[in-house]
Amino acid sequence: MTLRRRDGREPMPKHQPLRLPSDDKTWPHTRTAEWTRWVTWASTAVPVLVLCFFGVVHLANIFMGLLPWVWDDKEDIPSILPNWGAPGQLGEGLSSYPMDLTRDVIPIQCHSHNDYWRRVPLYEALHYGCTGVEADVWLYDNDLFVGHNTIALTKNRTFRSLYLDPLLQILDTANAVGDIVSPASNFKNGVFDANPKQTLVLLVDFKTNGPDLFPVVQEQLSSLREKGYLTYADGKTVLEGPITVVATGNAPFDLINANTTYRDIFFDAPLDRMYEDPHHHSRLKGQVPRHTTQTQGQGTVGTDEDSRFDLTNSYYASVSFASSIGRIWGGRLSHKQKDLIRGQIKGAHRRGLKVRYWATPQWPVGLRNHVWNILIREGVDYLNGDDLRGMTKADWSKKHHHGWL
Repeated sequence: MTLRRRDGREPMPKHQPLRLPSDDKTWPHTRTAEWTRWVTWASTAVPVLVLCFFGVVHLANIFMGLLPWVWDDKEDIPSILPNWGAPGQLGEGLSSYPMDLTRDVIPIQCHSHNDYWRRVPLYEALHYGCTGVEADVWLYDNDLFVGHNTIALTKNRTFRSLYLDPLLQILDTANAVGDIVSPASNFKNGVFDANPKQTLVLLVDFKTNGPDLFPVVQEQLSSLREKGYLTYADGKTVLEGPITVVATGNAPFDLINANTTYRDIFFDAPLDRMYEDPHHHSRLKGQVPRHTTQTQGQGTVGTDEDSRFDLTNSYYASVSFASSIGRIWGGRLSHKQKDLIRGQIKGAHRRGLKVRYWATPQWPVGLRNHVWNILIREGVDYLNGDDLRGMTKADWSKKHHHGWL
């Protein structure tokens, strides 16, 4: 007699063996599914972990780049006696120093690009120790006005008011007859108290017609010339003074080079025409059309293929970094670009000229610093830039941790 279960289901047959998972035909499919899920999780998690790792590295990079600005921000030593030198206080009458402007300033071979843009033109560059300043000069109504373009020109911002008169005042103070010892008659002190022999380059960028502008610049320099403050060439040698005037932009090389017995305006020569193979002694000349008739452009006006640039007629040898060296890929200069830099520097130095690259990268900061570091390492004489603090506060003799920000 067969008994039926109340729920209507068939009873379990007697002696039915217990089925183990290994006997189930669906078990391999279960393992495959779990493996697939694990691979999917790993393929998602590993990239995320890698990105997180590099994110942490990037943040650390930024933090390390900011540390110098955080800890090196204080420029002034805390005053021990804040009222020292004041009337009725300790040291009364002793607080003033003849060369207060540049006392304890160490001159550095940096060039203040478009210096007139600064809140305090000239003085800010001297404060940071820059030994080169730049003024864009325009000729209108027989006077020289300073500005980046014509809309920025004003009647009170002239070549005299922004540069010539302040320099004359600074140098007169530096060479004044002292209470104890008078300065030597055959030597003129420069603008830097820490190194009176250091010359200051005054780069005059000719913005209007060069031949018209040149004689006016010559005439306005007479106040510095008469007191012996200008570097000059006498046909045989170059006698360095507190101020070295260099003409660029539309400056005419033929007029600068015309006087062979006296010259106190020097040319900003074209660096790209001076390339020499850095690995051999042979020289490769730049290809410039003979008897060019160009009337504008740095290092081209009044020059031809036969023009010869040396320390008697030129001072700087300059070129646009962007147009000459080219775009930087991958955040680092290529070996070919470095060889080009070495070749240009080699040719300029053989002629006794000071190398300067303008239009170098400004951002990202890490790329800018990389380029500056390479230029200094390869022997560039003047670092050209807008960030005076960045140029003067870093120790370019050491290897640096470069970040992109």
